[in-house]
Amino acid sequence: MARVAIIGGGPAGYEAALVAAQLGADVTLIEATGPGGACVLSDCVPSKTFIAASSVLTEIHESSELGVATLEATADPVAVNGRVRRLAAQQSADIAQKLAGVGVDIVHGRGALRVDKGYNYVHELHIVPTEGEPYEADADVVLIATGATPRTLTSAPVDGERILTWRQLYDLKELPEHLIVVGSGVTGAEFASAYLAMGSHVTLISSRDRVMPHEDAEAAETVGRVFVRRGMDVRNHSRAAAARRTDDGVEVELDDGTVIEGTHALICVGSIPNSDNLGLHAYGITVDERGFIPVDKVSRTNVPGVYAAGDVTGVHALASVAAMQGRIAIWHALGEAVRPIKLAHVAANVFTDPELASVGVTQADVDSGKVDCRGVLLPFASNPRAKMVDRTEGFVKLFAWNSSGIVAGGVVVGSRASELITPIALAVEQRLTVEQVARTFTIYPSLSGSVAEAARQLMEF
Repeated sequence: MARVAIIGGGPAGYEAALVAAQLGADVTLIEATGPGGACVLSDCVPSKTFIAASSVLTEIHESSELGVATLEATADPVAVNGRVRRLAAQQSADIAQKLAGVGVDIVHGRGALRVDKGYNYVHELHIVPTEGEPYEADADVVLIATGATPRTLTSAPVDGERILTWRQLYDLKELPEHLIVVGSGVTGAEFASAYLAMGSHVTLISSRDRVMPHEDAEAAETVGRVFVRRGMDVRNHSRAAAARRTDDGVEVELDDGTVIEGTHALICVGSIPNSDNLGLHAYGITVDERGFIPVDKVSRTNVPGVYAAGDVTGVHALASVAAMQGRIAIWHALGEAVRPIKLAHVAANVFTDPELASVGVTQADVDSGKVDCRGVLLPFASNPRAKMVDRTEGFVKLFAWNSSGIVAGGVVVGSRASELITPIALAVEQRLTVEQVARTFTIYPSLSGSVAEAARQLMEF
């Protein structure tokens, strides 16, 4: 029986553990915070739960066009954050129950690699449980899935009270009166959107010419316009030099000397991989200059029998990618047939309001001539369902290969874009043509009808 040791219990780790158990391995999962890891307990699950509450407020506040009169709706931060923590804990408990049900040994603690004793293809780990004495264990296969930690700035010392990372927001007893968000990438944009809907005044500091600079330009600009229309103060072409506490709040100083005063500052400037204290260097495992562990398309490191998956690899900071990397690693390690991960087929979503989702080739790829594709953009302003629910901001954009008519990618901006991107992702993965998508019956009226309509327009080329 193969012995599999997994360090880290987030999506990469627990999904890998489930696969390993299914294949009959003896599985040990080592996790310090709890099953589900930071993704479930402090990152993805809590943030999306919080955003779900903010989305309800947005729908209430913007319902007047529907002819529905509403009383003033407000958020109770204690109740909202309490629900966030309860759902995160419940999800972690559900994962623990599932793992235990298939025989995975869950060790609450930390693990690290030790230089082996010289026998072939067996790895030794040093395990430090939260309770009890440290001990050593052998494994035939090791998966490192330790995730990442919010990056902070020395010029903006985090105190967990006024200057915060996104993991500390759920400890607040009151909504920030004025939240200054430093960083306009995916995480910064999501929290800026959510707290704006909750009733906070929000200033978003963006060092580039638009929010979410790495997303589709037209999509990001659409989201940015909605932010401004709803009252957000978006500071493009600005970079935070420092953040400091004041007597009753914070002040954020920009590179040009401008000082912005607020009650709280949220630092969203990326993540640092959790690759320290794992014994990687001594073990001969390659770690790049940023701390990420390079892996190939089946999640192998440069050391036989040692794999890595999830945010610690720097591949894509997405739970779906981490989970697939973990599954692929175990399938490969235990000799199952496996298809290398296809990052070009990964669907991603930004949970702002409106949402922004994408998959496959990008507009930048098309414009630069990197890919031979044609595209079409269909605004939701022409979609009857979008008009009925008064959510007409955004669009569906679809790309197809000129040579074959096969769907190459797409972008969706709008309400529930995270759901609408799935049929496009399915078309990309299964190599469906625009004709096949166009001939698929859709519900009328529906937002998904715009996907089929975009495909019909692409057929005309």
